[in-house]
Amino acid sequence: MLAYNITTKVNNSIVNEWLLWQKQFNIPEIMSTGLFYEYRFFKLHDHDETEGRTFVLQLFAKEREEYDKYIRDYSIIFREKAFQKWGNLFISFQTLLQSVH
Repeated sequence: MLAYNITTKVNNSIVNEWLLWQKQFNIPEIMSTGLFYEYRFFKLHDHDETEGRTFVLQLFAKEREEYDKYIRDYSIIFREKAFQKWGNLFISFQTLLQSVH
């Protein structure tokens, strides 16, 4: 199992609107690609929120090929949509995690 981890710091001025957009539009659109079977959405705690709040979206894929297809065919599209809507009021970075048994 792989977890595609997207950590995003969101400017305080847009937090509520951004959260609503994530829950109603962005996450459902990502899940509609069929490449991830589950997701989890978290707010980072015990962290300085002076410049914004930090959230983590984890998207779970069974196979590396699903993740690779998402990165190749979809990630730039979703990133562009976010920048068109929110400009520079957020910053994010991505990591890929693999389950260790």
